[in-house]
Amino acid sequence: MDFNSVLPHFLYYVFESGLKPMLFGQKLGNTMPYIKKGMITDFPVPLPPLKEQKRIVEALDEAFEGLARARANAEANLQNARDLFESYAAAQFEALTGDQSTLLSTVTDLALPDKGAVRTGPFGSQLLHSEFVDEGIAVLGIDNAVANKFRWGKSRFITDEKYQQLKRYRVRPGDVIITIMGTCGRCAVVPDDIPLAINTKHLCCISLDQNKCLPDYMHQYFLFSPAARSYLSAQASGSVMDGLNMGIIKEMPVEVPSIDRQKAVVTNIAELEIATAALHSKYKSNLQDIHDLRQSLLQKAFAGELT
Repeated sequence: MDFNSVLPHFLYYVFESGLKPMLFGQKLGNTMPYIKKGMITDFPVPLPPLKEQKRIVEALDEAFEGLARARANAEANLQNARDLFESYAAAQFEALTGDQSTLLSTVTDLALPDKGAVRTGPFGSQLLHSEFVDEGIAVLGIDNAVANKFRWGKSRFITDEKYQQLKRYRVRPGDVIITIMGTCGRCAVVPDDIPLAINTKHLCCISLDQNKCLPDYMHQYFLFSPAARSYLSAQASGSVMDGLNMGIIKEMPVEVPSIDRQKAVVTNIAELEIATAALHSKYKSNLQDIHDLRQSLLQKAFAGELT
């Protein structure tokens, strides 16, 4: 290619319109993807006169400047929606502080009076990776709570025989699980339709006395209460949310209103979360539309359809 006959910015747009998508589709290797030099050097480049190249570059620059502004606005709106939700959720708990009907308890106080109501999973040689099987009793881990909602992730099972050794770690419907290793501080409520299951050492599992504290309230308290977040940040070793352990969680102070007030807090946050999710979907769609329009303009530019 004679580089005296092509504008660098024009070449950039040519590569973005055709070469970049092609390379993503044809990259080699699985563990460490790579491309071959020839995939770039052999890529055909249209070469209209320099005057036409300049016209195309100027038209695309102008169009993309507008798209960049639109993208920035959509991204700001996306962040604002999330910030507004978190601020509203925090305010629900801040309103409880100092209220005479609100009791200050600990997680231990709110758990069932049974031994092991707050527990982590089996440690060390109690459960080895080699003991996992293809089907049987489910084993819950970080992936089931990392989204701050219960999700089925990687399949892990143990045999009925192994379960008999570890049944004190059984997870029940309504239990609150918190990640304490890896991605720490993520939280979820175990669903009502959970099959027979235990949790790993990466989770702290809380079986609550639901006459005192609702699981959904505890879940939201962990995630959104400024007091809870401040406590966990201060108590955890290392950086924020790093190094949580069962003792820290058991002693966490919890502001507990009446059950009716707990239900109201849970409902208010859930309703705003639904509205926020709708806004999130809208702004993500806008971002995708902007991306698609950019690609469409590039394709038109090199198909001679850009006026």
